[in-house]
Amino acid sequence: MATPTYLKPEKFSLKNHPEFTELWVQSLIADDPGILGLGQLFLKAREKVVTGSGRLDLLLQDEDSTKRFEVEIQLGKTDESHIIRTIEYWDSERKRYPGYEHTPVIVAEEITGRFFNVIGLFNGAIPMVAVQMQALKIDGKVSVLFTKILDLRTSKAIEEEESADPADRAYWEKRGTKQTIEMMDQMLAEYLQPLNSALGLKYNKAYVGLQEGGQPNNFVIFNPQKAVLLVRPRLDEDPDLQKMLEESGLDVSPYDGFRFRVRLVKDDLKKHKELLTELLEKAHHRYFGK
Repeated sequence: MATPTYLKPEKFSLKNHPEFTELWVQSLIADDPGILGLGQLFLKAREKVVTGSGRLDLLLQDEDSTKRFEVEIQLGKTDESHIIRTIEYWDSERKRYPGYEHTPVIVAEEITGRFFNVIGLFNGAIPMVAVQMQALKIDGKVSVLFTKILDLRTSKAIEEEESADPADRAYWEKRGTKQTIEMMDQMLAEYLQPLNSALGLKYNKAYVGLQEGGQPNNFVIFNPQKAVLLVRPRLDEDPDLQKMLEESGLDVSPYDGFRFRVRLVKDDLKKHKELLTELLEKAHHRYFGK
């Protein structure tokens, strides 16, 4: 076997380069939002006018859920004005569209200590994500690496689940189909209530969760869609479990930093019952410790 050829990359600054502008980076992300490492995203809007605040660089949305990301790009180091602008756009969007889970994202070449100090002042109240980009030249070609170095979504996600905007069954019957709603009912009766007979469904605009005595027990949540039922058990990241799910033939998305994401069709409930039961039992054990 031939020895692989090593090409040493050359780092360079986008801010100090005459050709690679902020608009160029914006186009790069818009064409392939997945390069940010935040999941399977699609472009919802670019240069979106935000009333009273200016223009949001990019609005991205998760393909499998109601998560939205308000993305601001900055060449060079982060500064206070860009931090505040990112937060303002996020705050405006979440108030205007409360049925979605919103996350502010700042993308910069250098995430400074000053940035962490400013974000720390908010004491975890803002689910900020910071992505650092690094420009490289390799054999006359250019590449940009995006690395997530801050993600405050986890603690915030728990709070959002417990205070999600309420909906009803009719709302989800319109968003999903009769079959995906029936699949959710079947999972409740055959997979979840054997773990806790008091569990019931709790309908929210962003997802369908679980409740017991009126209190949320969201060790797993659902998103009934037109073609599939998206099942999202809450677990710590586990590459071995992720690999096992993928090798089983189930339709599995990458771990989102908080939950596994499995898209089911009707036949999966019978074909993969043993594996799905194990997955939900793991989530129940992690959530309740029993």
